[in-house]
Amino acid sequence: MMEIIRIPEERVGELMGTRGENKKKIEDHYNVKIGVKDEGEVTIEGDGADAFFAKDVVKAIGRGFKIKEAMKLFKDGYLFHVIDLRDQFDTDNSRKRMKGRVIGEKGKIKTEIENSTDADICIYGHTIAIIAPAELMEFAKEAIFKILDGAPHTTLFNYLKTVREMKLAIKLKG
Repeated sequence: MMEIIRIPEERVGELMGTRGENKKKIEDHYNVKIGVKDEGEVTIEGDGADAFFAKDVVKAIGRGFKIKEAMKLFKDGYLFHVIDLRDQFDTDNSRKRMKGRVIGEKGKIKTEIENSTDADICIYGHTIAIIAPAELMEFAKEAIFKILDGAPHTTLFNYLKTVREMKLAIKLKG
């Protein structure tokens, strides 16, 4: 099976690594062969499931994550999700404003969502990408959508407080 995806040209370097070591880590972990063209076309060849999961790691790098964060997807129980701001907002200006709301002053909102949901969030181009444990992904997405839907920050902080309590309950259950 072969998957073909495009990543931004400026992200090819992160996918490759200094001497191709990042690409090799993905290839070795998933038993796939990755081909990369300078303009950002990436081919992934391998068994269906391996190519499918390797594709998420490559996409994560393409959406701005560093290899270390993207490699969390190597573990069972981690998910990757992309929110395309073009789906909700018509103008570059409104998308830029929403990215700013999600980041918050000095990164406070983004950091608070990450800490409360054990997620990594990357805001890059017209997307907001999330890598999170499966049981917490919906909470991370919900927190971001609350901000995108215009909820006041106090509403978000109250929601995240509830999320932290539920996260603790999940951990205590084992």
